[in-house]
Amino acid sequence: MPIPLSAATRRLVDGRNYAVLATVNADGSPQTSVIWVGRDGDDLIFSTVEGRRKHRNMLRDPRVSVSVIDSADPENYVELRGLASMTFDQGRRVDTELSWKYDGRDPGEDRPGAVRVVVRVAVERAAGRAALPRRAARRGRPATPGPSRSRAAPAPRRRRPRSR
Repeated sequence: MPIPLSAATRRLVDGRNYAVLATVNADGSPQTSVIWVGRDGDDLIFSTVEGRRKHRNMLRDPRVSVSVIDSADPENYVELRGLASMTFDQGRRVDTELSWKYDGRDPGEDRPGAVRVVVRVAVERAAGRAALPRRAARRGRPATPGPSRSRAAPAPRRRRPRSR
């Protein structure tokens, strides 16, 4: 069942922060790809071309993980797990939107005959600093566990320097 994204997660996804998509190969091994990612409500969206490894993997097994890393603070990240579904990217709309978001220009041409698809990930679990409500993240404590949040390890305590 999809969950709502935290405000911090929405900020990460909406920013120019790269993401890493993890899919499962036919032999069960992981496959990762660096991607541009966007958001439609609480779903993640990105574009790919039919026939690529990630596309074939998601057709066979729609379980994915997408990690979004804050380009200004790499310790601030979120891992989002869920199920992927795919539809045709009519007029390369999503591909073009993401190209403007990340590159500030129209995308380059795909190879002749390439078919673009939009991948939509319905997020079912979230982990990482940006997955926590702001108050819990500041204190270094996990959010109250519930159906929409996963448990996160508490941040290590920092020692204060002794005053002399």
